Amino acid sequence: MSVELLDGATIVSFVEDEEAFNGLIHDRFSNLDTNHDGFLSYSEILKEFQSMRVFETHFGIDVKRDPDELAHVYDSLFEKFDHDASGAVDLEEFKMETKRMMLAMANGLGFLPVQMLLEEDSFLKKAVEREAMKINA
Repeated sequence: MSVELLDGATIVSFVEDEEAFNGLIHDRFSNLDTNHDGFLSYSEILKEFQSMRVFETHFGIDVKRDPDELAHVYDSLFEKFDHDASGAVDLEEFKMETKRMMLAMANGLGFLPVQMLLEEDSFLKKAVEREAMKINA
């Protein structure tokens, strides 16, 4: 983990860089697709949802959540990714929903920089690294 300076423009720029964004999407999808069938099952994508720990923490502090409530949230998230309601998420669905979520984060952040604690392999960390490379070039 590292503390990084981030704003909405950094995220938007990353998402709009199709080569960088699509490369990361493909890599993340491949890592999540443990049975290599070209689709993400609920159990495969659940690991990604749980690793984000968005619902298990409050400002970085662990909180006890009702397991039924968490299950409902994760079910709802899966439904957002599974656009065709097939019971599995394909690469295009994963890319579209991840893009939508990242742009929503960018909109929420706005264009004033904030410091954030980011996981090393997260989409946001990759956006910050890409922006730093552009500045240093």
